[in-house]
Amino acid sequence: MRDPHFGVTMLVAVTGATGFVGRFIVEHLLRRDHDVRALVRNAEEAGSLRDRGVHVVPGDLEATAAMRDLAQGADALVHLVGIIEEIGRQTYERVHVSGTRAVVEAARMGGVTRLVHMSALGARFDEGATAYHRSKAAGEEVVGSSGLRSAIMRPSLIAAPGNPVLATLVNMLRVSPLVPVIGNGLYQLQPVAAEDVADAFVTAVEDRSIEGTFEIAGPESLTYHQLLDQLEEALGVRRRRVAVPVSVVRFAAYAGMVLPNLNPITPDQLQMLLEGNTTTRNALESVFGIKPRPFLEVAREICAPWAATGAGAPVS
Repeated sequence: MRDPHFGVTMLVAVTGATGFVGRFIVEHLLRRDHDVRALVRNAEEAGSLRDRGVHVVPGDLEATAAMRDLAQGADALVHLVGIIEEIGRQTYERVHVSGTRAVVEAARMGGVTRLVHMSALGARFDEGATAYHRSKAAGEEVVGSSGLRSAIMRPSLIAAPGNPVLATLVNMLRVSPLVPVIGNGLYQLQPVAAEDVADAFVTAVEDRSIEGTFEIAGPESLTYHQLLDQLEEALGVRRRRVAVPVSVVRFAAYAGMVLPNLNPITPDQLQMLLEGNTTTRNALESVFGIKPRPFLEVAREICAPWAATGAGAPVS
């Protein structure tokens, strides 16, 4: 039975509204006639949100007054702020754990009773887990013990134009006759369309009967090779692939910790790639009623600017 809030216009506070996923979620909230209030650090990005009718609160997660203003009187709060790499003061502990505590405290003080929280598929405290995944699990604990009615969302790789990982792969396939593949390329990913993720988040905002932790992913598990196959199909090219030993990439990843410009992948990112990112408990359709889009559809959207004009001569 759906919550009585479902179908009612609400005031929804959002952190991370200008991020890759945040832009999709804000768009979906506005499409469904909700009022949106967004915490924004960058004044330039704030302007585009104001043009859409979003009320902007300048500040960040550490600005107590801004957090109070963000949450005050909101019907729900969507927390999206996260990082994939630690840089300077922006550490996993500071952003994913302390930042989430700040959100929970602001929600309590502002009278918010509904929190929808962005975590990540693979979040856990296992000894072998990456620091990223452990921090995401710690953030989930903060939400789970908050006393707020909450939905914790664990998406897989989120696919859409603008995803930096997929953009790197597309650019490589466009211009390079040889494409490196780490190891055997059989590790699996289950990319989910950003539009589907946004739809699930807004459904969780509207329907408070949805409570707990939910893994959301695309309809199919793809090996890294299959992912490249579909991007190549979308681009209209075929590239030769060269296997790079995992040991070589791991050495470069650790060397990059000393010389950050030496290698584009961190040790944590390498580990997460090799362990895969899939789920057998995909809640997208069973809980949220959303039929997940195949990756090839999204790949065609990502590659459309180049496929229309020719991405380069195919390589046999």
